[in-house]
Amino acid sequence: MRLLITGGAGFIGANFIQYILQRYPHYDVINFDKLTYAGNLENLAEFEDYENYSFVKGDICNAELVEHIIKDVDIVVHFAAESHNDRAVDDPESFIRTNILGTYTLLEAARKNGLKRFHHISTDEVFGDLLLEDPNRFDEDSNYKPSSPYSAAKASSDHIVRAYHRTFGLPITISNCSNNYGPYQFPEKIIPLFITNLIDGKKVPMYGDGKNVRDWIHVYDHCVGIDTIIHKGKIGETYCLGGDAEKSNLALTSSILKNMGLDKNMIEYVKDRPGHDRRYAINSNKAKAELGWRPRISFDEGIRKTVQWYSANQSWWRHIQSGEYKKYTPNSSYTKNDELII
Repeated sequence: MRLLITGGAGFIGANFIQYILQRYPHYDVINFDKLTYAGNLENLAEFEDYENYSFVKGDICNAELVEHIIKDVDIVVHFAAESHNDRAVDDPESFIRTNILGTYTLLEAARKNGLKRFHHISTDEVFGDLLLEDPNRFDEDSNYKPSSPYSAAKASSDHIVRAYHRTFGLPITISNCSNNYGPYQFPEKIIPLFITNLIDGKKVPMYGDGKNVRDWIHVYDHCVGIDTIIHKGKIGETYCLGGDAEKSNLALTSSILKNMGLDKNMIEYVKDRPGHDRRYAINSNKAKAELGWRPRISFDEGIRKTVQWYSANQSWWRHIQSGEYKKYTPNSSYTKNDELII
């Protein structure tokens, strides 16, 4: 089996590549990543010398390169996306380009090359938000109501993926997942940002009243879910993957503080983000019933392990803070057609 993983140098993509190479040592994996600010090849340093792992530096909007890379690939798992809401407010154009045009470019190449499956990674943010007191959760039948340039671009890409299945018969699956956390998450996101701030004795910035709620899933459980979908999921179907762990930002922060032996005096309230959704919640019953998948790592265990990981791997995130990670050069690399291939 030959897998093309787009955005494989990012947080979830890198964790998924690690998972696949360890679970399926006979699979070939191509990591295709543009290496924007959030792409970090240090995430996969231990796998550089694996004969069944290769890296291609490139833009998913580059149709010629995409068509060249996708040849002889069995499955595409499409992670590559601009995903940070704060950046989407400042630069929506890059989100439209990557998340919509990039997905279209991949789908066109996939359509021409007879893939066994195109799996598209999406988000619960495409559904908009829920009231805090609403007993419902998002599922596969929820209406789309995106609130930000990021979620609107992801919603658009979901629709395009489904259209390629309906119109061209492309074998697709989609997963909409809740907020991920765990090792190798870029330290602009709330959990690693708060942990690294606290390690350095800095306060943590809390948007608004801190009551915004998210459902949290450990990245390992998400990787297992994707693996299950691409091997067992029904073509044309969408599966929601959640962590069964709804937490307000205040409750999340309290868990981090508790694990680090600190108190609420380390919280600094700041002005809320524009368009800040109030609550996300995922109903994963379909994946549980049809695929036998369910999250295994509890929130308390996951947060404890995540705090431990960032505490034990300070050189990793300090390289990001200093920009040193951008200078990282993998072993056995050569240049071809202005693209780095390993």
